[in-house]
Amino acid sequence: MMYPFLTLDDSAEIVHSEMKPDGQVKVYVEKPDEKDFFHNAVCWLPGFRWEEINGFSEAELARYDEVIRSVAHLILEFSQRGGFAGAANF
Repeated sequence: MMYPFLTLDDSAEIVHSEMKPDGQVKVYVEKPDEKDFFHNAVCWLPGFRWEEINGFSEAELARYDEVIRSVAHLILEFSQRGGFAGAANF
């Protein structure tokens, strides 16, 4: 299951998985693109390991890395509570 987390001002969407048994959380970043349809990448927490990077520039990836690092504690918490809605009891 993937839970919505954040939409950035450049239309990039950040979603995350539930916490896996090994303590990792998959964070997926996707951004619409007129030419390629979508650019996307996966970041695994808590190690901030990036993989499956498609279409993002180094600058874009650095920005997403900075954003994810600044909210990783929330993503890790929400991943154990059914996403933001589950953590907020919605």
